[in-house]
Amino acid sequence: MSVTRGIWLARLIVAVASSAAVGVASAETVLVTGANSGLGLEFAKQYAAKGWTVIATHRRRELPQTLAELVAQYPKVRVETLDVTDLEQAKALAAKLEDVPIDILVNNAGVYNDRSGCASGDDACPGSYQTQSFGQLDFTLLDTIMDVNIKGPLIVSQTFYPNVKASTLKKIVAVSSSNGTITGELPNPWPGAMFYRMSKAALNREMQIVASSVKTDGVTVVILNPGPTLTEHQEFLRGNPIMLEMSFTVENMINTIAKTTLAATGQFWRYDGVPEKW
Repeated sequence: MSVTRGIWLARLIVAVASSAAVGVASAETVLVTGANSGLGLEFAKQYAAKGWTVIATHRRRELPQTLAELVAQYPKVRVETLDVTDLEQAKALAAKLEDVPIDILVNNAGVYNDRSGCASGDDACPGSYQTQSFGQLDFTLLDTIMDVNIKGPLIVSQTFYPNVKASTLKKIVAVSSSNGTITGELPNPWPGAMFYRMSKAALNREMQIVASSVKTDGVTVVILNPGPTLTEHQEFLRGNPIMLEMSFTVENMINTIAKTTLAATGQFWRYDGVPEKW
């Protein structure tokens, strides 16, 4: 073989290898719950911009405008209906996605507070925390928050586990909160937001147990605190110096998800990879 032909062949091999690498990256798939607004929508946007296949779920009766716009911009975004508290609905979607490996499963859907006074579809409405204060507790709201924030991630994680296990990256993510800490506020926890804070503490514990249950399958569980973020519900706090832009915190969470290995499964991280207190 001539030197010239050898150089040409080497370049061809490198080109083919590079093309294959791009193909693998573009084949990565993420499923995001509660993707029609807030952090979920931002996760969907940023993964779509990276060229991922995005399965964006929502529980609205009609296609949310936010997701319609995302699909129009990124053809690899696939929108599906999913109420995370509905086991049968989750099973039906899992059957529909039976042959789709899911590299990263993002459990994002959640309930923060009482939104009964908000108009349907009004994501800018901040809602109320009044009925989560001791002495004014609305136990119907407690049922809703526990159903969505605790039961929901378990239903989603278990139902779509075969898809995660069949993927390359094999990661389950839970979007939690520093409000779920048990030790971080000692000795004087602040009062209020009781149901939401209880639910996030339970979410952290349940995902820690999920992590130990799936480690032998090579599946990594990542628990994240997004920090105080300016979602649509929190826009009234704009100007407060502690508040973070969604684009910033989601970009950091995506990087932390990418960096977290099986050796660190089940640990609780701040959005930027700093360990959080439980």
